[in-house]
Amino acid sequence: MENGHNKNMDKATAAGLLVAMGIIYGDIGTSPLYVMNSIIGLQPISEAIVLGALSCVFWTLTLQTTCKYVILILRADNRGEGGILALYALVRRHARWLTIPAIIGGATLLADGIITPPISIASAVEGLTILYPKIETVPIVLGIITLLFLVQILGTSKVGSAFGPMMLVWFSMLAILGVMWIAKDWTILRALNPLYGYQMLFETPEGFWLLGAVFLCTTGAEALYSDLGHCGRGNIRISWIFVKTALLLQYFGQGAWLILHNGELLNGRKPIFELMPEWFKLPGIVIATSAAVIASQALISGSFTLISEAIRLNFWPKVRLVYPTLQKGQLYVPSVNILLWMGCMGIVLYFEESANMEGAYGLAITLTMLMTTILMSYYLYAKKYQMWWVVLFMTIYISIEGAFLVANLQKFFHGGWVSLLIAAAIISVMVIWYRAFYIKLRLTEYVKLDTYLDALKELSRDISIPKYATHLVFMTNAARVTEVESKIIYSIFQKRPKRADIYWFVHVDITDDPYTMEYKVNIIEPDDAIKVTFRLGFRVEQRINLYFRKVIEEMVKNKEVDITSRYESLNKQNVIGDFRFVVLERFLSFENELPLFEQLIMKAYFLIKGITNSEDKWFGLDSSAVKVEKVPLVIRPIENIKLKRTY
Repeated sequence: MENGHNKNMDKATAAGLLVAMGIIYGDIGTSPLYVMNSIIGLQPISEAIVLGALSCVFWTLTLQTTCKYVILILRADNRGEGGILALYALVRRHARWLTIPAIIGGATLLADGIITPPISIASAVEGLTILYPKIETVPIVLGIITLLFLVQILGTSKVGSAFGPMMLVWFSMLAILGVMWIAKDWTILRALNPLYGYQMLFETPEGFWLLGAVFLCTTGAEALYSDLGHCGRGNIRISWIFVKTALLLQYFGQGAWLILHNGELLNGRKPIFELMPEWFKLPGIVIATSAAVIASQALISGSFTLISEAIRLNFWPKVRLVYPTLQKGQLYVPSVNILLWMGCMGIVLYFEESANMEGAYGLAITLTMLMTTILMSYYLYAKKYQMWWVVLFMTIYISIEGAFLVANLQKFFHGGWVSLLIAAAIISVMVIWYRAFYIKLRLTEYVKLDTYLDALKELSRDISIPKYATHLVFMTNAARVTEVESKIIYSIFQKRPKRADIYWFVHVDITDDPYTMEYKVNIIEPDDAIKVTFRLGFRVEQRINLYFRKVIEEMVKNKEVDITSRYESLNKQNVIGDFRFVVLERFLSFENELPLFEQLIMKAYFLIKGITNSEDKWFGLDSSAVKVEKVPLVIRPIENIKLKRTY
């Protein structure tokens, strides 16, 4: 199976290549809209800077995007899924500390998802000022962004099929315009020599700081890895050859135009629009805007994927996930959609122009790339690659990305703080959720079911207690077959004795494999206590209602269980007994003796939990048959309280 699966991933098809264009290269593909502007900035255009910048762009795309991501990192797929959290899922068993780079990387990637749509769309729409100098671009940008987030509800396949051809037009346009200008000055190609890049960085005053702007040409590389699941490795690798060629031709074309205007100031001109003949400007701007919208789409769908993986890894609250189409990898997360939309609107209103956003952009994504490098190095090490390979990979990429990070830190006061602030907020939610998960594990007491079997049987036959349900189903976290949480026993016997004919205990185990769907039945006591364990992949929707019904049907077929009602009158009619689910929600009891830090974590945890979905919705249970019970997180034994009776 594994091999067939990998072969499929490496295959490239015409349709797959087109989809890859539409979904994956948005972010990298729209960078020619702002990279050269950002590099030249407010300085007069100088030949040394233009050649140095082109050299840096060429080598950045080659070393960073081609070598690191397209050739190396795409190998690290988790059964076809990519992205920093999929990489973490592959190595997390080996070392606990790897959680830190995973959380930082995931959060900074999400923060980047909030800045990419505004900067790409604003850069494209600002092209209109060439034709209509008085036009207000901010309302147009806000309108386009709002529309983009509204469309998400339909699912990306509807959106994606139109995107491929559109991006093909965009990249062809970039390539043709680039070639037209390179043909006017072939000498521009000497910038391929890394010496020019070296001279700009180390010999030109302030040259090193331009790396922060150069870095913008590779920001989409991380999104390219995240979208691996949508397109497959073969399609990404083959289409990248075309995309990279188109991008380089465009950058060099812009370089030729810039050198022609040596010594002048840009004064708001954008090289990409200057390459276009007059008659083509309006169609060009429309194509650029469409490409920017598509770039944003790629990041939004990437963010949805990221959140769904974060939930499975206990990094994020269990928010509602919607699967609009049957296609694999299609996903829509309503709460994240709203958060991203609010974030994007805020960024546009705060920065207004794309030139101001460049500062906020790039800093977060440098951190994501550094974290990916750390996880990837560990992955290579765990896969038993020769040590010198691992060290070489780490040294090269930590120094490249370290240099980018240092250069990008200069942007901190020019808006970089915004992306770091967003990332910090996301990191704190992830840390709270992750820590709370382990605190809860530690505070949960498990008991052996065997010790209570006789009591369960007696309760089942005790007619003096009104029957609660024919089948009573408890959701349990206990992974061992023989155990359940003590609070479940507390709920059955003490809260209000729950008499039922059959007690079911259902445990859901989430695997690191994206698409597992298996279950196992353990009959602890025939016709009295049964434990069902589901093993579901981290990409499978939790619809326990449906799956549980399927399990029961199969058990009835195999004559393992009798589900007809035990009421005499109904039994004769073969009426099926009723099922009730009990979901136990915890709250922090006052008797807990947690250290202060853990108390704060748990308070924050319950605060966030209050706003998000309840457990029964997460498990996909039918709400008419669910009882949600509140139980304290710590039920302390009474013995250790020193109370003295006086007479």
